Amino acid sequence: MAPFIARLHSAARSCYAFAVRSALLVLLFACGNTTAGPARVDATASPPASQPAGPQPTVVFDGGAHVTVSIARTEAARQRGLMYVNYLAPDDGMLFIFEKDEPLLFWMKNTLIPLDMIFVRSDMTVAGVVANAKPLTEETRGVPEPSRFVVETNGGWAAAHGVGSGTKVRFENIP
Repeated sequence: MAPFIARLHSAARSCYAFAVRSALLVLLFACGNTTAGPARVDATASPPASQPAGPQPTVVFDGGAHVTVSIARTEAARQRGLMYVNYLAPDDGMLFIFEKDEPLLFWMKNTLIPLDMIFVRSDMTVAGVVANAKPLTEETRGVPEPSRFVVETNGGWAAAHGVGSGTKVRFENIP
């Protein structure tokens, strides 16, 4: 025991010990988040059991293949996209919504997994697919035709489900 503590009266030592333990607990809880990098929300997370899941936003392709999506409607959400996501459930993805058909280019900066990018026109048909886009690159990717929507899914998803240029698309539960 340190000399200055040994000289304290026993009641004072108890108060001092309590204060030290309390301070350590406060520090422990305040510094509990030790993960490096930006905080992120897992787009594939289920709602808590206490809340009903409700209808999920879904993109349905001709033939019945579907992707449950998170929606990126704002500029900030579109810029963030699926960056930092290290796992995407097999039929999950993200729907990027733009105001009108226009040439769209995407990159994979800070995107950790390969993705398919399915470009969709306003007439709800697929304009084209960028398949298995390589992660962690700043190379821009797109299709030659203007699009209004882009659906990002796991790499290889479009080919596995027969989705390609001309495939019809519909949205369900997308406000």
